[in-house]
Amino acid sequence: MLTMTDTAAEAVKTIVSRVPEAGDGGVRIRDTGAQNGFELSVAPAPEPQDTVVVTDGARVFLDEAATTALDDRVLDAELGQDGSVRFALGSQA
Repeated sequence: MLTMTDTAAEAVKTIVSRVPEAGDGGVRIRDTGAQNGFELSVAPAPEPQDTVVVTDGARVFLDEAATTALDDRVLDAELGQDGSVRFALGSQA
């Protein structure tokens, strides 16, 4: 199952807090196919078929295809001084 670093968890919480209508939702990752990669969006709740990954209060919702594709991955993030966030995927050790 996908895991998150502490930095990624902090980034997810920061992003969700910027969207008032998201409440205590999370970031949803949808697999758009090999050509297009993944789509991230803020969602107030997971879809019924989503897998929910929680780390330190940060919630990530994975659609069925993303759950499979990211099974052995680690989500990391880099936080910019300007408030920007850049996510990266690594392999679990």
